[in-house]
Formats: sequence, structure tokens, C-alpha cells
Amino acid sequence: MNQIVTIGLDLAKNIFQVHGIDACRKVVVRKPLRRGEVMKFFASLHPCLIGIEACATAHHWGRELGKLGHTVRLMPPAYVKAYVKRGKTDAADAEAICEAVTRPTMRFVAVKSMKQQGVLMLHKTRDLLVRQRTMLINALRGHLAEFGIIAAQGAAGVKAAIEAFHAMQDSLPTLARKALHGLIKQMRIVASEIDKIETQILTWHRNNAASRRLAVIPGIGPITASAIVAAAPDATLFSSGRSFAAWLGLTPRSHSSGGKEKLVGISKQGDGYIRRLLVIGATAVIRRARQDSASKNWAAKLLTRKPARLVSVALANKTARIAWALLARNQAYTADVGAA
Repeated sequence: MNQIVTIGLDLAKNIFQVHGIDACRKVVVRKPLRRGEVMKFFASLHPCLIGIEACATAHHWGRELGKLGHTVRLMPPAYVKAYVKRGKTDAADAEAICEAVTRPTMRFVAVKSMKQQGVLMLHKTRDLLVRQRTMLINALRGHLAEFGIIAAQGAAGVKAAIEAFHAMQDSLPTLARKALHGLIKQMRIVASEIDKIETQILTWHRNNAASRRLAVIPGIGPITASAIVAAAPDATLFSSGRSFAAWLGLTPRSHSSGGKEKLVGISKQGDGYIRRLLVIGATAVIRRARQDSASKNWAAKLLTRKPARLVSVALANKTARIAWALLARNQAYTADVGAA
């Protein structure tokens, strides 16, 4: 066992698969481990390189194995898939992980701390509740429309629809009233939980210097800034701002062959949550750019020759690059630097 220098670990709920090789790349160990045996097995080894796919529980095992002195590298599953020779088995996956982690061009995912995962958990919970609130609002609007109650879009429209419902609820069937009251009650509960989570995120943001620096960038607020800092704790893992934007899926997707380059929109790969926040923030900046007649504004110039949606994605790309520069170089944002 002391000869092992590299291990590919395929994670699972109960049965883990280990594939270890020595310095001559000869297979030394290939065996399954039960959950309770994992830490005992790695504690008996000299420090080695351990490759793990960046999937569920990967950061937990990365932290635990790192405490034993091992070097843990997390990799995107999509990058590991190319090294699977044939079939789909745990043993084949572990072997592919062991092979992929030694590749010089492989890209790795930073192991997140428990605090960073806690912040991301707040964001994911908020995102889930926001989607649930939207579902409740759509259901409420649809049911009210069956009784002729129609309201405008937006928060004001929802409030007006609820007021109209209360005004004519006595004329509605009893079962319909109970169902609609239940939707309204659930909608208010979800909205209250969203407010609580946003307050917690704002508190964390105010206590984090990097997050506060990002929030100064136009199109980035406390929600987006805290999400970026928590999701990308080490910006130096990305070689450039374009690499960071590509990780967020904001760069063009290439479909080129035979010397002919063809770009078919953005890739939409990577972290979709942060990408969506950046695009929403860019859309808000564009709305102000349309109101501002200053010809020096980058977004305003682009709007004169490109569609608004394309400009919002382009501005989100630019914003992501600026955010990377501030994090990687530990700098503060200035308008002169941002307006290129």
C-alpha cells in the first residue's frame, strides 16, 4: 500500500470504488470500500494524489481526505468521461478518474470550505423558494382568471388580484375560496422565508471584503457578489477573465471545422445560477443606459447596433471578466477601468 502515488476515488452513497497506481503507473489496488471503511483505508496510506469527480459530497470528502495529508483534486465529471474506456461500471469510472487526475491540461475545482458551502446553500435555497413563489403566483393568477379576475403583471398586479379576490370572495364557491386562500397563505409564507434568507446573505456580504468590492461593479449587487465569492473562492485557478466567463457559460460556443470558424451563441455551461444573476444585472444596467443619453457609455453604444438581449449577455460577459480581475488581483473597482 505504501507504493501508491495516485488514486482515483469514485464516490457513492454506500459503496466507494478505489483505483490506485504506483510511480510506474502499475495498478496496485482496485477494490470497493464501504462508507465506514473509506477513512480507515486512506489513513493507512502515505500522502498521495487523490482524484475525485466534483459531484455530490465531493467537497466533504475532499476536506476529510485533505486532513489526512493527501492532495485532493476535484474534476468536472464531463472532463473525466473522456477517459472511460468502455462500459459504465464503478471500477471503470475509478480508473478513468485516476487517469484524468494526472493529465497536465486537466482543470480542477477548488475544494470549498464548510462556510463557503453554507453561503451557497443559502443561495440555492433562495433560488428554490423564488421558483416556488413564481409557481404559486402563476397558479393563483390562473385560478382567479377562471372567475374573471385579471390583473397586471408584477408585484402590484398580484396585490391587485388578491384584493379583487377578497372583494368578491363571497360570490365564489366554498371549495374555490378554500383553495385560493391556501395558495395566498403559502405564497406569503414563501415570501417571508425569502426575505429572511436575503437578510442572512446581506449580513454575510457586509462582513466579506471581497464581496463588498464586487458589489460596486454596475450590474452586481449583494446577492450576485456573495454568490460569486462563495462559488469561486480562488480566482487564480482561472488563467484569465475569459476563462472565468467561459466557466459561467457566457462565452461563444464554437462549432468550427475545415478552417471555417462558426460561433453559435453562448455555451450555457457551468454555473447557471450566477450566469442568470449576471444577465439580470446587465439587463438592469441596459435599462438605465437607454435612459441615459451619454454616448460614452459602453452599453449605450452597443445598443445602437445590436439587440437588447444580445447586449445584456455581452455586458454580463464583460462584468464577469471585471469581477475576475478584482478577485484575482485583489483590487477595487473604478469606473475608468470598467468602462472600456
